[in-house]
Amino acid sequence: MEWTEVITEINADDIDAAADIANMAVDCGIYIEDYRNLEKETWETANIDLIDEELLNKDRSRGFIHLYISPDENPAEAVAFLSERLNEAKIEHKINLEKCRNEDWENNWKEFFKPVNIGKKLLIRPLWIDKLENPENRKVLSIEPGLAFGTGGHDTTRLCMEMCEKYIKNGDSVLDTGCGSGILGIASLLLGAGSVVGVDIDELAVKTAIENGRVNGFNEPEFKILNGNLTDKVSGKFDVILANIVADVIIAFSDFVGDFMKENSVFITSGIIASREAEVREAFLKNRFKIIEENGSGDWLCFVCRRTAGA
Repeated sequence: MEWTEVITEINADDIDAAADIANMAVDCGIYIEDYRNLEKETWETANIDLIDEELLNKDRSRGFIHLYISPDENPAEAVAFLSERLNEAKIEHKINLEKCRNEDWENNWKEFFKPVNIGKKLLIRPLWIDKLENPENRKVLSIEPGLAFGTGGHDTTRLCMEMCEKYIKNGDSVLDTGCGSGILGIASLLLGAGSVVGVDIDELAVKTAIENGRVNGFNEPEFKILNGNLTDKVSGKFDVILANIVADVIIAFSDFVGDFMKENSVFITSGIIASREAEVREAFLKNRFKIIEENGSGDWLCFVCRRTAGA
């Protein structure tokens, strides 16, 4: 089957904002070409400073966002949505269409996914990489994200994992809302959590998370993944609750997530774009959450909260 690849070219400084818009245009993922910090990111990811000359010659002032439209969908709709929203955001852009086979894009993105160190204790390993250098003897999290969000490379996931390393204690119970590939739940277990419950409305994400857990040696009951909505599928109270989603969902969750928290539980939230910061803070305040730590990377924010006593 031939899919349509939609390639959006923008100024590099507009990549983050354009990527947010592109993520709303499709439900199956995007990949981004951003060469602004090529040397720094290559060193942080692979600890090497020898970079292919073709990469070094890339135009650092331009960025490209790739998304893919299935044969069952009309690419004109996605292009119209992209163009309209980018124009509203005053982002200059060019959009090109190309044909590609399903197997091309499902595998070609793997070349951009490399082993990466997270925090002080974790190392994310793509399943297709056999030889892995681990001089610091980090805990290795092996993952095949498939089409589910969560490889550890995105700022939002990394920020959340860094906070997991800091706040998860041995034996803690963890609830991962919108678990995606299961990476946060698996990381929590590697960091000492006693049990993890993950929940996601996407059936594909659930299947991916269960398989990723199995690959890392975690199965039920310590690693339980549920398909559905949080309030319909989950019961009980937890020591740590994770929400690496988007600002709208975190704002909605803050109304009732306290029902799933123990007295001294922490609520770790990520996926919050800087432009939505004030709304998220307001929702936390309204629902008696006190921010005990916050961190950011690029335009993304991560908050760690505790519930204060009610009236």
